Amino acid sequence: MAALGADAIRAVFRLGWPGFTLDVDLTLPGRGVTGLFGPSGSGKTTVLRCVAGLERAPGGLLTVAGEVWQDGERFVPTHRRPLGYVFQEASLFPHLSVRRNLEFGLKRVPAAQRRVSLERAIELLGIGHLLDRRPDHLSGGERQRAGLARALAVSPRLLLMDEPLAALDHARRRELLPYLERLHEELTVPVLYVSHAPDEVARLADHVVVMDGGRAVASGPLTETLARLDLPVRLGEDAGVVLEAVIGKRDSDWSLARADFPGGGLWVEDTGLPVGRRVRVRILARDVSLALERPEHTSIQNLLPGQVAEVRGETQPALTLVRVQVGDSPVIARITRRSTAQLGLVPGKRVWVQVKAVALIG
Repeated sequence: MAALGADAIRAVFRLGWPGFTLDVDLTLPGRGVTGLFGPSGSGKTTVLRCVAGLERAPGGLLTVAGEVWQDGERFVPTHRRPLGYVFQEASLFPHLSVRRNLEFGLKRVPAAQRRVSLERAIELLGIGHLLDRRPDHLSGGERQRAGLARALAVSPRLLLMDEPLAALDHARRRELLPYLERLHEELTVPVLYVSHAPDEVARLADHVVVMDGGRAVASGPLTETLARLDLPVRLGEDAGVVLEAVIGKRDSDWSLARADFPGGGLWVEDTGLPVGRRVRVRILARDVSLALERPEHTSIQNLLPGQVAEVRGETQPALTLVRVQVGDSPVIARITRRSTAQLGLVPGKRVWVQVKAVALIG
């Protein structure tokens, strides 16, 4: 895989146990969020542990922005790697206040090497009012925010996050996600984010690595990778695409907003975002249908002209996946094989894309 720049992360790990082998060779961007995505047992957390130095892969290679953390001759121990690690459960010292927990992390970093101030970490995670509390007086979401702030307080060159929302209920997940988005938008620290939840990856990641059976079966930019038709088989009902868009218009009469992307626009629920705001929209393949002519007198408001780019069979024999290019943007439809045959869908065919539901995720 070609390097993505001087700040790229290079990771080559091979190790195994009875019944499981990890074998990955990755070049990842040194900016933004890389989502390590896949089912339980696919090797996501093992990759993260190798990057952290908690799992030693003999003969492995790890470089971060050109700095060697591991190769055939050296192995930098975990405590000397400039990284922050956030686990499923916030590992705060229970006998210390939030403030003292943060100060403990800060002691690891000489003043001259601090790139994220303690005050900045506190402000980004919105925990100023929690500083004098102990962990047992915090909600699950508050504990994770404090754990994130402590990880940032060490001024990491790399931030590792291992399913940080997995132990939270739905309400706490919704509480924490905006803070994760804010870190994504405002910090330059690269993040490796492990998750088995497609909605988290769709909302947070810029780059995605799809793991399966200890191997990276795909790695690339989010939109491009999710649009591959050989991967939705693994995503099942969550197969679909994520498009970068901008709020182009608001229709207050009907409480709708139009999210414009390269190739068209989609009407979504108006959540109050201003015109010009960058957002992401997620379109699931099961919510897309195709027609040869522009439908008339339909309740579906999102109709887009496109051209068939690829047709591929599904694991279910009755279904087909169709990738359609709408301008510069891909959309995936999951339809029956019979419909595919009746419409004569082949690469190059002009079609109308009907999008029944759109999720605004940013």
